[in-house]
Amino acid sequence: MILFILKRIGYAAPVALGVSLVCFLLVHLAPGDPLSAILPVDATAEMQAQMRAAYGFDKPLPVQYGLWLWKILHGDLGTSIATGRPVLSEVGRAVGNSLILASVATLIGFTFGTFFGFVAGYARDSWLDRAASSIAVFGVSVPHYWLGIVLVIVFSATLGWLPPTGAGPQGSGNWVPDVEHLRYILLPAITMSVIPMGVISRTVRALVGDILHQDFVQALRAKGLSEFGVFRHVVKNAAPTAIAIMGLQLGYLLGGSILIETVFAWPGTGFLLNAAIFQRDLPLLQGTILVLAMFFVTLNLLVDVVQTALDPRIERA
Repeated sequence: MILFILKRIGYAAPVALGVSLVCFLLVHLAPGDPLSAILPVDATAEMQAQMRAAYGFDKPLPVQYGLWLWKILHGDLGTSIATGRPVLSEVGRAVGNSLILASVATLIGFTFGTFFGFVAGYARDSWLDRAASSIAVFGVSVPHYWLGIVLVIVFSATLGWLPPTGAGPQGSGNWVPDVEHLRYILLPAITMSVIPMGVISRTVRALVGDILHQDFVQALRAKGLSEFGVFRHVVKNAAPTAIAIMGLQLGYLLGGSILIETVFAWPGTGFLLNAAIFQRDLPLLQGTILVLAMFFVTLNLLVDVVQTALDPRIERA
């Protein structure tokens, strides 16, 4: 198992290097001047040259990439052009908030998705199957930003039950696990959970339907094993794939939450990316994208290891 983990880490290293190169090039190929946000309109050519030298924009792209990568390896993501604060602190706070929101949304989606998937798998071609499948299709089809706006209108503007935006009272930028802050995370978490709920529900339904028709299930029932005992074996066989899907959905939610975080003004990576794009803040944009990409690579590695540990049948070569 240790050799398998080391091999997977070796496979992940060149992927991480390639991701860093793509991240660097895509941001630099985008049109616009990143220093226009902080330079005055009447800035002289000498002032512009000094600012470019200060941020390293006067060097060739290969040199800029090499210096940027060297700083990253030493834990320095640069300084935000718009705020003047270290990118690492800005991204760290935002990643923490996004990870909390994505984890809660994934937990909600996994719980309800698994439930609907097992109901549909055990009740194939019945009205329960059609109802659960309709909910799953709705989850993967509805635009989540539109659903977020609808939930705000209903539960905040009309009923006044839940706050519409923010991570806490009085514009708090950090979410803490208490009752008051829990009210602020409900709407964005429910909105984000519909897509993983639909994906996991459809996946579990297909898995359960396939497992129930396998020979070992018929043999277990022929031996007199109770339905609960059969259910436990079905869960054990469906768990590796379901957990892999859940891990991937967590990564997707963490990296693709820009619209939902903008709708709910949630101070996470999506909200930070949106601000960095409009402000043309290259260091902040690069740092945020890189951290999200590295998180996704790491998450894929962890899911691969956990899936192999749960199911010894998976090839470890």
